[in-house]
Amino acid sequence: MIEANENKIGAAVRDADLRVLVMCLFQITGDRKWLAEPYLPQRDVRLIAPEDAGFSDEIAEEIWEAAIAEHGTTPVISDPGDELMVEMMSACLGELVTPEYAPMMREEMGFVSRDINWPEGAARPSVLVVGAGASGIIMGARLDRMGLDYDIVERGPSVGGVWRDNRYPGAGVDTPNHAYSFSFARPHRWSRFFSPQADLEAYLQQTADDCDVTRHVQFETGLTSAQWDDDAQEWRVELETLNGSESRSYQVLISAIGQLNVPKPPPVPGTDSFEGLCFHSSHWPDGLDLTGKRVAVIGTGASSMQIVPAVADEVAELTVYQRTAQWARPIPRYHEPIPEGSQWLFEHLPFYAAWFRFVMLWRYGDGLLPLLRKDPDWKHPHSINRANERHRQQMAEHLLAELDGRADLVEKCMPSYPPYGKRILLDNGWFATVRKPNVELVVDSADHVDATGVVAAGQHREHDIVVLANGFEVFQGASRLGLRGRGGVNLADLWADDDPMAYLGITVADFPNFFIMQGPTTGLGHGGSAIFQAECHARHISACVAAMAAADGRTIEVREQPMVDYNDAFDAEHEHLIWSTDGLRNWYRNDAGRVVVIMPWRLVDYWSMTHDPDLSHYLITS
Repeated sequence: MIEANENKIGAAVRDADLRVLVMCLFQITGDRKWLAEPYLPQRDVRLIAPEDAGFSDEIAEEIWEAAIAEHGTTPVISDPGDELMVEMMSACLGELVTPEYAPMMREEMGFVSRDINWPEGAARPSVLVVGAGASGIIMGARLDRMGLDYDIVERGPSVGGVWRDNRYPGAGVDTPNHAYSFSFARPHRWSRFFSPQADLEAYLQQTADDCDVTRHVQFETGLTSAQWDDDAQEWRVELETLNGSESRSYQVLISAIGQLNVPKPPPVPGTDSFEGLCFHSSHWPDGLDLTGKRVAVIGTGASSMQIVPAVADEVAELTVYQRTAQWARPIPRYHEPIPEGSQWLFEHLPFYAAWFRFVMLWRYGDGLLPLLRKDPDWKHPHSINRANERHRQQMAEHLLAELDGRADLVEKCMPSYPPYGKRILLDNGWFATVRKPNVELVVDSADHVDATGVVAAGQHREHDIVVLANGFEVFQGASRLGLRGRGGVNLADLWADDDPMAYLGITVADFPNFFIMQGPTTGLGHGGSAIFQAECHARHISACVAAMAAADGRTIEVREQPMVDYNDAFDAEHEHLIWSTDGLRNWYRNDAGRVVVIMPWRLVDYWSMTHDPDLSHYLITS
């Protein structure tokens, strides 16, 4: 067995990311030579950087041999602590990492616990979580660790949320899996760095089972309304189940329904009159055969950018209706599988999965945000500052190279707004696809759909299938649940005109014992992952409920003024950022021009804001 393990690691280390392997060696041995030359990796900001980390063949061989020799020994350092963690992170990346990231990353990498310990002897409230996507799974796992009694209701037939529903061709994550993953779950055998939908759905199901969350879920059950009962100090909820309506009561109510689950209405009229198949991208029919079909895709956002390259070679004709050109970044290695050696290291080498996770979190973290601040002295009409202009030029050069010789497509595909003003997309073959002879990119806005096709600028094109890739309703969120708080106040009325507000995006005044995951102001525009945000929310909610119990309270709710102050600060910060640029339309802003979806803070700032509740901002009553 020992010889077999030596053979395994001997082969596996050749697939290792050496910047990660060096950090593992330091934690295993405690030898500071691994934090000094000649073992310091070179800085590399590429999203999936080469595994050699800039080392010579001789140094790489030395690192591999050391990893083989040390395999199986008891690690010297289990938790580096904050000061050493900063030194290690900086060495790993080849750049200075500031101290505030140490506590966050130690928690993200599992060196310290994120759990909230339940107050000894305190009463345990009943909890209802609505939704069993990633957020609901995270919340359930945290509640389980605290020993609380909880139920989850889920309108679908299984866990998974958006990764259960979005089964269109090419569906996948646009954040590397190891950043888009749970901090508390066992390593998963991702097939690629950017995995397809099936991998993600399987991961969510695996984690829900591992964390004993699945047995708490009542599937095909929706929350239709919830009313706060001030006398009983609990939520009276109405559920729609397979067996009809059901009434229940819970002391704590948590919305985990997310933002990307309700399709927008059709972007053009007439879809009901179409005689072929017409559906939203999130309702892709199982087993749909596109062979020889004339297919229209309306929209060129993230879903379309995945669908179009995936189906172009299967269909007879593919017509893409574009309202706005999109900036897209080239992503080398997007489809590259993860080698078997790397998979073995994730599962068997101490700290390897943790440090690989750190590298991915960092590359998709806060580095971009400073480049998205408006420079009031910058006069270029298509960018907001010098660095933003440099990124614009890089992406424009990529576009020009991909569309070389096709001036007609360059004119259609070159955006006129600053990069990152809309969600930045990944070029996984988009530009190469629109060049294909059976693909037409139409920039005249679609006017309407009729029985046989789509009309744009007076021209009728016939189609067999129309795919609506026009995104989701993101402003209503938890207000769709029919919630009435203290005194019967209706959350839908408070959030009218697509203008939702919540403290930290999590709690709302006059709604006791009610919490929101992935709420307003908490989306991500500069980096990170929705799972990171959901873990921040689960920690904050857990801490609030525990604080209520520790004070022998029955209710906890945010005070009005802290909620107002938070949203004022949110709005003020956005005035300086790209997403509020005059004349720019994106799905982060409501019709009044207010950014309501994505946060303006660094990830580390939001982690700090949410980690330990400021109880002076809350009212706890018994």
